[in-house]
Amino acid sequence: MFGVRPLREGPGWVACFWPPPVLHTPRLRLRPFTDADGDRLFALHGNTRVMRYWDSPPWTERARAERFLSNCRTMEEEGTGARVAVDRVSDGAFVGWCGLSAWNPVYRSASLGYCLDEPMWGHGYAPEAAHALLRWAFDTLDLNRVQAEADTRNPASARVLEKLGFVREGTLREDCVVNGEVSDSWVYGLIRREWRPEADPR
Repeated sequence: MFGVRPLREGPGWVACFWPPPVLHTPRLRLRPFTDADGDRLFALHGNTRVMRYWDSPPWTERARAERFLSNCRTMEEEGTGARVAVDRVSDGAFVGWCGLSAWNPVYRSASLGYCLDEPMWGHGYAPEAAHALLRWAFDTLDLNRVQAEADTRNPASARVLEKLGFVREGTLREDCVVNGEVSDSWVYGLIRREWRPEADPR
């Protein structure tokens, strides 16, 4: 689970439109979503294993994918974040998505989230995609801090964040209740002076 908690809006906060970037890594392409991604998103978020540690239950209605895409466009228009689809370069296969939300230009902060399809696990795609997005965020958005959260039962997600240089800062106790199941979340933070753009996160 990589939930995103809204960050406070400081004095003088002004929204700014940030279109999603197109980014490339040795194995991946990060691109804006299109309407054609609806079926892929529904399959991704409908997978119970993918959603095991998420902060909401698996999708059961195709309309959820349309709402997700609509929310992505709203984030872009309001200047609060950007989500991108992730494809594998070798065959164009849909890997998943990653994004930044709760972007605050006054505090120069945002929250990182991502979700990968089950066949794509264990190949280092999550840190590779997130590293590319973080490089864009620190360079283009001039961020000073990025926050992320991981379910405490999900050490694989914690390892991804730690590969990227995130530091575990604390625990949110019983902050999620999904289908009656209570869970805790670790809070991670990455600040600009600790960011290592040259590191290979895989």
